[in-house]
Amino acid sequence: MDNFWQALPRPFFALAPMANITDAAFRRVLTRISKPDVSWTEFVSADGLQSSGREKLLVDFLYSEEERPIIAQLFSGKPENMERSAALCAELGFDGIDINMGCPDRTIEKQSAGAALIKNPTLALELIAAAKEGAPMLPVSVKTRTGYSTHTTEEWIALLLSAQPAAITIHARTRKEMSKVSARWEEITKAVALAKNSEVLIIGNGDVKTIAEGRARVEETGCDGVMIGRGAIGNPWVFAEHEPDIQERFTVMREHVQLFRELLGEHKNFAEIRKHIAAYVKGLPGASELRAQLMSAGSLDEIEGIITRML
Repeated sequence: MDNFWQALPRPFFALAPMANITDAAFRRVLTRISKPDVSWTEFVSADGLQSSGREKLLVDFLYSEEERPIIAQLFSGKPENMERSAALCAELGFDGIDINMGCPDRTIEKQSAGAALIKNPTLALELIAAAKEGAPMLPVSVKTRTGYSTHTTEEWIALLLSAQPAAITIHARTRKEMSKVSARWEEITKAVALAKNSEVLIIGNGDVKTIAEGRARVEETGCDGVMIGRGAIGNPWVFAEHEPDIQERFTVMREHVQLFRELLGEHKNFAEIRKHIAAYVKGLPGASELRAQLMSAGSLDEIEGIITRML
């Protein structure tokens, strides 16, 4: 197995998978400006990939060679679909496969996937085994939470460790807590202790918006790496620890819009880029008025025109 995980620097910093955020356009902009040590795709339904809707979903698996190592994230409650979709990810050339066991969305949970797997440890282990069976040459990792209704870090992470994934990313909140409370990084410390005598890497996730904050969390917990999510939205400079000037910010905004049009324009509603645009202009002079203009734009052409006038 070509396990890129062991070759990563320590600590390493990763881009979190975020639905309708970390698409191919965003990742390409970010990779050019401040490449993370490892990136994830948005999560994709392993069930959907084994249905007639496969082609529509494959747009979420677009990636460039510059993004490597790049991990395909899957969700499912059906081991047979996980196995087949893991094999597909291997065919597509991904460097690793990650299984989402933390998403709190009710529609995902109703499929016995996402955070619902915290309450179904037998199925969780079956899904890891299925992914390994489908893609034996790729490292399989898991992204999860510290528990469902309460923190059950010791029991839950110990169970996942028994399956020997390459890495476990732990969002330091329960499913019940969503993102309504501060991340409980003391739970990451517990997970690190559990994994001490294994080769499984522990990645901490939750409320880290800068590399400096990430380094502090590594020092505090001993985790191998840290994942940055919301801190990267509107801030593709985050992994380079660079503060752009206004001109640079608008130039990159326009590049992002152009890449969205080129890569995803035929497949996704242009409204999906609005959350990025709103984040880019946050804190700029006249931000409220500019945001209102951009949010009311009716097309990518109109958004690009407004940005060009600001340059």
